[in-house]
Amino acid sequence: MAKKEKRDKKKGAAAVVATLQRQQANALVAYLNYKKYHWLSYGPLFRDIHLMLDEQATLVYATIDEFAERAIMVGGAPLGDPADYLPNASVKPSKGRLTLDQMIAEARATLDVVIAELHADCEVATDGGDIGTADLYTRLVQVHQKSRWFLNEILQKRDGLTS
Repeated sequence: MAKKEKRDKKKGAAAVVATLQRQQANALVAYLNYKKYHWLSYGPLFRDIHLMLDEQATLVYATIDEFAERAIMVGGAPLGDPADYLPNASVKPSKGRLTLDQMIAEARATLDVVIAELHADCEVATDGGDIGTADLYTRLVQVHQKSRWFLNEILQKRDGLTS
């Protein structure tokens, strides 16, 4: 393999690892946000929303390890220090007291960010010749799209049950 090819391959792997680290950070922040919404949910749909948000938290929590381990598999390193999570995340931590409607909308907006980034990150992985990471991103897009669909349906104003 020529030097330029090695350099390009190394550069591609570094770009993939950077996406994995960002997604790892995003997953942790999203998990913490989901738990906030889960704990603070209320209203006539309390039980269903409370349980759904916990399910979504569990789904996103499992991805933290997937991203970290994938970074190692492709020759990089995961985020290890807690202080590295927020600076590497594009998902913002939830702040303040929110209505149920605001919490659901914030969760949906977070998924919009994550889904868009997973699409772009899949291209980075594909361009870097890393079909394993591209496959991970493709699978997770589907998981997050389903979660977004559920949140979006709750925000519809068809029955007046949500505020």
